[in-house]
Amino acid sequence: MGNSLSAPPHRYVEVALQARTARVGHSLTYAVPAEWSVAPGQVVWVPLQRRADVGIILGIADRPPDFPTREVLALLSARPLLAPFQIELARWIASRYACGVADALAGCLPPGARGAPRVGPADGAAERLRETPAGRALLAALGRRHALDLPAAARAATQQGLAALLRAGLVEPRWPPLPERGTPYRPLEAAAASALDPAQQAAFEAIREAIDAAAPTSFLLHGVTGSGKTHVYLHAVRHALALGRQALVLVSDISLVPAAEQRFAAWFPGRTAVVHSERTAAEQQESWRRIAAGDARVVVGARSALFAPLGDLGLIVVDEEHETAYKQVDGSPTYHAREVALKLGALCGAPVVLGSATPDVSTFERARQGEHQLLRLPRRYGAAQGGSLEEARVGELPGVQVVDLRAELAAGNSGMFSRALLGALAHVLDVGDQAILFLNRRGTATCVTCRECGHTVCCPDCLLPMVYHGDLDLLLCHHCNRRQRPPARCPGCGGARIRYLGVGTQRVEDEVRHHFPAARLLRWDRDTAARRGAHARLWQAFGRGEADVLVGTQMVAKALDFPRVTLVGVVLADGGLHLPDYRAAERSFQLLTQVAGRAGRGARPGRVIVQTYTPQHYAIQAARQHDYEAFAERELAFRREHAYPPYRRLARLVYAAPDEVRCWRECGRVLRALRARIAARGPRDAQVLGPAPAYFRRLRGEFRWQVLVCAAAPERLLADYPFPAGWTIDVDPVSLL
Repeated sequence: MGNSLSAPPHRYVEVALQARTARVGHSLTYAVPAEWSVAPGQVVWVPLQRRADVGIILGIADRPPDFPTREVLALLSARPLLAPFQIELARWIASRYACGVADALAGCLPPGARGAPRVGPADGAAERLRETPAGRALLAALGRRHALDLPAAARAATQQGLAALLRAGLVEPRWPPLPERGTPYRPLEAAAASALDPAQQAAFEAIREAIDAAAPTSFLLHGVTGSGKTHVYLHAVRHALALGRQALVLVSDISLVPAAEQRFAAWFPGRTAVVHSERTAAEQQESWRRIAAGDARVVVGARSALFAPLGDLGLIVVDEEHETAYKQVDGSPTYHAREVALKLGALCGAPVVLGSATPDVSTFERARQGEHQLLRLPRRYGAAQGGSLEEARVGELPGVQVVDLRAELAAGNSGMFSRALLGALAHVLDVGDQAILFLNRRGTATCVTCRECGHTVCCPDCLLPMVYHGDLDLLLCHHCNRRQRPPARCPGCGGARIRYLGVGTQRVEDEVRHHFPAARLLRWDRDTAARRGAHARLWQAFGRGEADVLVGTQMVAKALDFPRVTLVGVVLADGGLHLPDYRAAERSFQLLTQVAGRAGRGARPGRVIVQTYTPQHYAIQAARQHDYEAFAERELAFRREHAYPPYRRLARLVYAAPDEVRCWRECGRVLRALRARIAARGPRDAQVLGPAPAYFRRLRGEFRWQVLVCAAAPERLLADYPFPAGWTIDVDPVSLL
């Protein structure tokens, strides 16, 4: 922007500080000279108290604010690094999840631009730098190096001196190679139509119309396991690409990316890019470059792929939308990828498809209320491996047998495997098929359960299982903090056979080897999949038939298709079922249904055996019958009665410190302050509960206590509240553990 007589001496920019050391969650206003060419999304260097920090311009105003401002020291990027829709998305995330805008923006920045840049002399500027004290000091600090990080350069040349050198163009930022926006993409010719069954075709047609209209419509694609949801996604993505637009496909876990990438790359060779946090820096930068340039038209990834530079987004798919892995729980912001995807779709005019065989009951209720369009795939669909779509077959869901472990115990079988499961395993190994043995990892936590009648000790107020704390010798409710002594005898039947449930996958593996020494085993859990690329290696090895039995945790329950698997055994269904969390029943039903869906996906029928001490529980009975809607009705009635989501939202505030008394006092202080805020200004529907110890009461040497906020919009109560260090704010938590 050039100078003119009528131009004001300054313009004003809203800046979000990137440096966490700034400890400023809200944006700040700075002045810039009127002749500077500035735009939202540019990186700037600004003063803050006695130091300077890097920030992102969020907006521009010509009128001065009604308070004094300081001037921007320098521009650190010649062009915006963020698109307007990304800034708007970050503002929404900051508001929804009670975090700073800078935290919400961080994931949108290119991989090489997420910290302070390095600075060095501009080409041919060395002689002119020697003419000033600041330039000489900078050259001396540089020595033989080409660049210094920004703080070191500021210390050498002084803050004002470095700012003057940057403005004069004698020193320039040294960013890693940043992606350039590409030229408009020439649309693909649509491939020849392939076979869809009538339900799939109806779902695709609804999605296609929304893509054509560039409408911010959302769909819930509810299809049973093996119903061909991925095939609908592929057709919808192909249609978006045929219109010259891009598509984003989210999977719930990094372990599932290799299989998803293979499917989409086969349909769209050379046009697919992968985005997730475990890729190398070089891989991340290359994917970012291809996406921004428009070379990559289909982005496949975990939740961080939401922030890829998709300049012409035409479709978003959130596969297995019910998975808790879509929730960011470590660090700020604690966003949920499903909700961010819906907002991103609204900003970009891109329809969003939420797919699942076991939708989150909150999503299902929103669909029943008309917020999402409900599409159903009621039957299985598939094609022979390596075959054509014309060879498609329709299969039946596997039969599910529920084994009562109380009856096994009464018959004298105290082992880990029931007689039915041992017999089924022997048959699978005899005929050369494959089996999956599943154990919910979360079941390693203890709960007090009677081995004779299956009774679990629950809080009478919250109807959630109480957890035994050995150091206190007490049962605690981690929702309302009710405390009581553990019973000597079962309150249900009076029996004395009280047990603390909990077993691990390694023990399951050992037990299989004991019974079947010749069986080839693979174990897929957090321990065996810790190394880079381990997920893909395990998936490929089992798919190639290198093992007869796969023992695993939740990883083996998610969206995996192994045609030779004819048996799934759930070693113990009770551990996750009795956790002190309002979503325990839903999570158990989802896991049981999803893992059961791994059986019988090939030419041979499947069988599922679920071992449990509580066969009468409605989650287990609904999973046995593959009846999602029966489960949802029962679960939503429970949620409605106790005002759990979706009927009221939650925010979980956790404070951690080495001193437990300090935790208790700090939680009490915040609880009183929030209750006073409700009394003074609302929202009137809000309620604050606690304080209570967190389920994992001590982690990494620190005690953890929590406060729960229940309200229609808990973020309104938390907005601008000055939480000190030590607090973690989780709006819409997927777990209270």
